Amino acid sequence: MLEHRDLDDVIDRISEAVPFDQLQVGRLKKRKLMLKDQISRLESQLLPDIIA
Repeated sequence: MLEHRDLDDVIDRISEAVPFDQLQVGRLKKRKLMLKDQISRLESQLLPDIIA
């Protein structure tokens, strides 16, 4: 989760620079999304399935 938050900070800093590298920002956002998905998968493995 730390890397996910760190990527948020990096994306914000790069986006504030003029001009900013859209390709680099896109890559960082993609990496952030992959980490978010990985975190979700790991959390779902830790939590028991509850059938309502």
